[in-house]
Amino acid sequence: MTTAETFDVIVVGGGPAGATAANDLARRGRKVMLLDKAGRIKPCGGAIPPRLMRDFDIPDHLLKARVSSARMISPAAKEVDMPIKGGFVGMVDREDYDEWLRARAAASGAERRSGLYVKITRGADGVATVHYQSKDGSGAMESARARLVIGADGALSAVGRQEVPDADKTKFVFAYHEIVRAPEDGGEAAKRCEIYYRGNLSPDFYAWIFPHGDTMSIGTGSAHKGFSLKGSVQDLRGLTGFEKVETLRREGAPIPLKPLKRWDNGKDVILAGDAAGVVAPASGEGIYYAMLGGRLSADAAEDFLKTGDARALASARKRFMKAHGRVFWILGMMQYFWYKNDKRRERFVSICRDPDVQRLTWEAYMNKELVRADPMAHVRIFFKDLAHLFRLVSP
Repeated sequence: MTTAETFDVIVVGGGPAGATAANDLARRGRKVMLLDKAGRIKPCGGAIPPRLMRDFDIPDHLLKARVSSARMISPAAKEVDMPIKGGFVGMVDREDYDEWLRARAAASGAERRSGLYVKITRGADGVATVHYQSKDGSGAMESARARLVIGADGALSAVGRQEVPDADKTKFVFAYHEIVRAPEDGGEAAKRCEIYYRGNLSPDFYAWIFPHGDTMSIGTGSAHKGFSLKGSVQDLRGLTGFEKVETLRREGAPIPLKPLKRWDNGKDVILAGDAAGVVAPASGEGIYYAMLGGRLSADAAEDFLKTGDARALASARKRFMKAHGRVFWILGMMQYFWYKNDKRRERFVSICRDPDVQRLTWEAYMNKELVRADPMAHVRIFFKDLAHLFRLVSP
């Protein structure tokens, strides 16, 4: 009987989190296997901030568009434009973007394998064995051993549910989008994200139209199980004149909106990306946080491999929450208060007209930090929020 090959780390899932973790560890000289099920494309608006491009060395050629403004549309069809001054939002197509990240990890030395994760077992020596069904055409069951497993296999992570306590208790927004052919002359719409805050398009989240160069993403999300996401997208396409435009792809998936309380099993497994729940509430932004989570998990893995101390694995979550926990809490409260019904959505869109709101929103988004240099702006926004919440001003 042959013994399965042993790696330092097996990364399950080849999205932004998994590919980043595999790339970082391979560049450190670790023996890494990147296991990914081929053909899976996550539904995603594809927005990435300039900081992501700097921190993770993302080349310009991956951008399908550079967005210079966002248009917020209220339930009463009132429009508020939020121009980006001194920056942009990059738009990527996940089909190309994720594959580029996986290819980069392989170029750094990670071994790519195509397969469907099944389970982890451990022998008498305690070393984890990852079992997976090969996607090379044979469908055969394969296995490989690893000192550490990184589960980056999405919101419904099989690795997490099998290995990490309470990983199955995350709440989700279910997202669906359609990639359609963009009009030949998109004009300003080719440089603008449109975000629809209407209860008929999403009772608790939002719907969107995002430009991707020669294509566009038209989608929506909701945690309400009875709400028809496909019906909502069809309504939005009809509302905006996209009903007869060619549809290239349709994709749907759950998106977590709260980080798990624990990312590791205290032994030899750590989670990253959607599997760890790192998607921002209110906005649904996940690519930057997924890649950061992948990097922090790789750092924790490196410490574990050097020391053998499983307590090092908890450092990934601690570092993430120290940097972004407050932002996630604020966004969660914002979603809870302002997305509850159309009256509040109307007032939320009205708030977005405020110059302080626009400036601080874009600065925080592009730099992934709360803006602390202008405390009076935060004070002004706080009182304006209260005025709208208690209907002291008209929307």
